[in-house]
Amino acid sequence: MRIPLVIVASLAIIWSWLSIASFAQQPNSASSANPLPQAEASPDDVEGGKMFATTCGFCHQDGGRHAGRGPKLSKSERSDEYLIERIKKGKTGAMPAYGGVFSDGQIIAILAYIRGLDD
Repeated sequence: MRIPLVIVASLAIIWSWLSIASFAQQPNSASSANPLPQAEASPDDVEGGKMFATTCGFCHQDGGRHAGRGPKLSKSERSDEYLIERIKKGKTGAMPAYGGVFSDGQIIAILAYIRGLDD
């Protein structure tokens, strides 16, 4: 099955990137006011595709590969930080906030799923 391999590979890349990003931040720098989540994944978090399908798939058609009520997410040029914040906080009148629904690890798994999409 192709999706789990893509998700696992994407998670490995994202986790290493998050580690480097947090190491590079100075404790008193202005950028530390809004740091990326230091997420820990549980075995349940690895199924970003399933979480996406059951929660996001209604608006982001064909698993995020086409626009529907929500935009196409495949090959998005938005930053990881932007997508994480949008998932957490939503967009008034357009997308609900899922920060209280998903853990940071689950949001990272969904992000990994989105980054692994192809057309």
